[in-house]
Amino acid sequence: MASDGLYIGLMSGTSMDGIDAVLVEISSGQTRLKETHSQAYDPALRRQLSALATGKKDNVDQLARFDRAVGLEFARVTNALVQKSDVRLADIKAVGSHGQTVRHKPHGPSAERYSLQIGDPASIAELTGITTVADFRRRDVAAGGQGAPLVPLFHAAQFAQEGQCRAIVNIGGISNATLLDGTIVAAGFDCGPGNTLLDAWIRRHRKEDYDADGAWSAEHEADPALLQRLMEDPYFAQSGPRSTGPELFNLEWLDGQLKDDAEPGAVQATLAELTACAIVDSVERCEQLPEAVFVCGGGARNIDLMRRLHTRLSAINIRLGTSDELGLASEWVEACAFAWLASRTLSGLPGNAEVVTGAAGPRVLGAIYPA
Repeated sequence: MASDGLYIGLMSGTSMDGIDAVLVEISSGQTRLKETHSQAYDPALRRQLSALATGKKDNVDQLARFDRAVGLEFARVTNALVQKSDVRLADIKAVGSHGQTVRHKPHGPSAERYSLQIGDPASIAELTGITTVADFRRRDVAAGGQGAPLVPLFHAAQFAQEGQCRAIVNIGGISNATLLDGTIVAAGFDCGPGNTLLDAWIRRHRKEDYDADGAWSAEHEADPALLQRLMEDPYFAQSGPRSTGPELFNLEWLDGQLKDDAEPGAVQATLAELTACAIVDSVERCEQLPEAVFVCGGGARNIDLMRRLHTRLSAINIRLGTSDELGLASEWVEACAFAWLASRTLSGLPGNAEVVTGAAGPRVLGAIYPA
């Protein structure tokens, strides 16, 4: 059993829109949300991180400076969360920090795979006075896995129901799914782009950070021919384990599939359809179809995206819901997962599911930075 008590989880995903922090109480493996806090990245830092992630500022000096800068931001968010809560610092067992992914290369020969997250955990421990657990992905990669997704075991602990087959789908920058057959993790994988292309496209054409409620995509019809070209990417035909990131699904990838007369609104609608199509296609290829799909992450608040998902899932008799129905608000699930993973690390328990990542076996994940 994971170490019970109070934990903080920190998460910043591939969208790089900011840091989510949660204070949770873990008891008998179940996570109960007690307090939350979010902080957007400074726009200049966000631009710099995006450039680093795409290789435009690919040098050791930049990497070291941003590692420290992100660590300081994570520490500030943690302290702000603690100030909002009514708990004593000494009562918090640990911070679990996902960090900020700046490069994910899970393919190729085992010795050439890596997944890199920055956000100096030593600075978090030093500036908060709380033991910090971080660097969760590299041990799985060292064991022959892809280092992602890492949330399926948490999904099982939090959302599994004996006798039911259900899928938990997180739609962040990249979408990922966990198939739960009763209490067992039957499969898990990255489906493909979640919000990353939608955000990048509206930023290019409307100077907005994201498509609020999917309002822009809802005004237009998807282009079937463009959707077909996008879905022909070899990634979508891969069987698991599989994981991906903005290294593949970015504007350069999209531009390579567009024709000169592409209408921006129709492209946005097609990207929303792509996210829905990639999720449903991935779920359909599982050995067993789930009875229901429960969505978490920022995509759960995109009304148009959820409508498109509902249409596709209804056609194969799968119910669509959100993690809110299962007792955990959709926007905080991933941050909660890394608090839970920190508790596993402190207890010497594995945090990966080898059926998901392809690792040689269960591994205790993360490095511990004492307070």
